[in-house]
Amino acid sequence: MITIPDIFSISSKKEFEKITLKVFRHQYDNNSVYQEFCNFLNRNKQNVKTIKDIPFLPIQFFKSHEILSSQEPVQTTFTSSGTTRSITSKHLVTDLSYYEQSFRQAFSQFYGNIEDYTVLALLPSYLEREGSSLIYMVNDLIEASNNPDSGFYLHNYAELIEKLIKLDNSGENVLLIGVTYALLDLIDLQSFKLKNTIIMETGGMKGKRKEIIREELHTILCKGFGVDKIHSEYGMTELLSQAYSLGDGVFECPPWMDILIRDTEDALSYVDYNKTGGINVIDLANINSCSFIATQDLGKKYTNQSFEVLGRFDNSDIRGCNLMVL
Repeated sequence: MITIPDIFSISSKKEFEKITLKVFRHQYDNNSVYQEFCNFLNRNKQNVKTIKDIPFLPIQFFKSHEILSSQEPVQTTFTSSGTTRSITSKHLVTDLSYYEQSFRQAFSQFYGNIEDYTVLALLPSYLEREGSSLIYMVNDLIEASNNPDSGFYLHNYAELIEKLIKLDNSGENVLLIGVTYALLDLIDLQSFKLKNTIIMETGGMKGKRKEIIREELHTILCKGFGVDKIHSEYGMTELLSQAYSLGDGVFECPPWMDILIRDTEDALSYVDYNKTGGINVIDLANINSCSFIATQDLGKKYTNQSFEVLGRFDNSDIRGCNLMVL
């Protein structure tokens, strides 16, 4: 049986590979949808001996099937955003403690103690619907900051502008987490010269603005907020872990998460470092759903294990997972 300490105490590549193969065997045995998919590809517990032998479930399965590797009752269901005509993804979560430990520990790894920050959240399109995993995470971070100035903002931009300027001028460490189009709306109303604030975009125009490439977006945001770098979060409904970029669109994963880049012409093959392909995600926090997901995102990985997100496959529906379509 794989437990939380197994997953969140990984400290080496060898340990990651060992636990990843253990998780594969567990999910093959306990997830009927995933087992059927593996069998279709003639992959099973006997012939999967390395990470690259593991089949990655297409992310679309979260729209059409219940993806579960546990018999425990479902505690909550996270749902993706989408238009009224599109089918949304559903991530059935049987143990929220895996999600909570994942985002708390990852935030601490990349940013330090949450109590050192005032957390401001500008996530209107997420607040206006039910079932957002991002709202669950940010709400937890706001509460954990133990700061009365931390909080969510919907359409009260004037109040946010006043608060942001006041906190930054007072020398507070501020983290502003925002959906892309809302951050652009904010700097249309006010130009800033922030010295103590981190701007973290979570991606997504949500149909409110034209999609633009990351370099152009970050140039606009840097100028508007008066900062040198824009931070980013790479996460999605179907994952319980996030990768973070501290600038320049280059992401790093926490130790229980990894990225593989598959060949766009052959989904069972992988491309070399610095080559563009489809992003496959290993998320061991997904122990009770599926830890091996083939996303519809395009990216490339570098020899230091960091990666970039470059866009989406042309035939995929556009939705917010920190993606700017090329």
